[in-house]
Amino acid sequence: MSNTILSNEEISRYSRHLILPEFGMAGQRRVKQGSVLLIGTGGLGSPLALYLAAAGVGHIGLVDFDVVDESNLQRQIVHGTGTLGVRKTESAKRRLADLNPNVEVTTYETQISSENALEIMRPYDVIVDGTDNFPTRYLTNDASVMLGKPNVYGSIFRFEGQATVFSPKDGGPCYRCLYPEPPPPGLVPSCAEGGVLGVLPGVIGTIQATEALKLLAGIGETLIGRLMLYDALSMRFRELKLRRNPLCPVCGEHPSVTELIDYDQFCGIVPEPAKLASEEITPAEVAAWLGRADPPFLLDVREPNEWEIGHLPGATRISVNELQGRMNELDTAREMVVYCRSGVRSGRAVDMLKAAGFRKVKNMTGGILRWSDDVDPSIPKY
Repeated sequence: MSNTILSNEEISRYSRHLILPEFGMAGQRRVKQGSVLLIGTGGLGSPLALYLAAAGVGHIGLVDFDVVDESNLQRQIVHGTGTLGVRKTESAKRRLADLNPNVEVTTYETQISSENALEIMRPYDVIVDGTDNFPTRYLTNDASVMLGKPNVYGSIFRFEGQATVFSPKDGGPCYRCLYPEPPPPGLVPSCAEGGVLGVLPGVIGTIQATEALKLLAGIGETLIGRLMLYDALSMRFRELKLRRNPLCPVCGEHPSVTELIDYDQFCGIVPEPAKLASEEITPAEVAAWLGRADPPFLLDVREPNEWEIGHLPGATRISVNELQGRMNELDTAREMVVYCRSGVRSGRAVDMLKAAGFRKVKNMTGGILRWSDDVDPSIPKY
């Protein structure tokens, strides 16, 4: 650390840090010498990347394989209209270079996996989990434990968020101590299905950035052993105490998981079976069918607020979560086309209907998003 020199420009840039007695020159040198890997450059990764770069973290790694979409910009503030369609890692790197050219940024345009996780994570001091799916969370946790790295965790959904620091080497628990088993597939909707308040990842991501900086600078009391819960609607924070589980299969006294596994399989996610051509129909084909003398019954399986954004004329709405109890309202003898936002929930609905004896039912591939692209651009995309 003594060899890490701050230039006059850096002293000016970080002056508000340097005059903090708890932080000072020593803390800023540690931050400059430190490195943080951000897994995900979306909702959580955006404030994380911005604040860590602004704070002068010497080396920031960005892992993502997605591109910037217009629907991201409501919350993913590291990106902008000018980088629509650009790789998120590249978009974020451009913004960080403008914010602080003193920071080295390495991008990994790939999906982190059991094959590459240890190699990608090994060079970094702190790992930050900004992901939105269970397989990657368990993968990030297990790899962090095996490498002895602190894992700064955050999670968001609708109006609620949570954050903590998992670090068994410092006496705290790991993610598996808190959540030994993943929820059944499909039980927890994604943000694309359930929505998220745009500022929520800003709150949680900033908390994660704070924890990462404290870990690098060696100051303060971190969230190790504490889970912070945040409710934006009531504007309340709560805290739960966390303890390490001595029987944990990863960080326990006798770990049974000593190498990375197949996390999709662990989370019960199996490849979707190939749909029969007879079970699917494109929006263009639906539009043509609706113009004939024998139009199909249109079933919209989205939520009421999604219906208000836009829906197909003549459709009936029954959300996929209500469908099981309302099938008696549907006619098994009539041809039916089911649609949702992108085709995922409608695919589940078609499977449910077929299992219940419906035979004349098809899934509109690509959902209302593809309908907007292929048939009617006046239908808004969201």
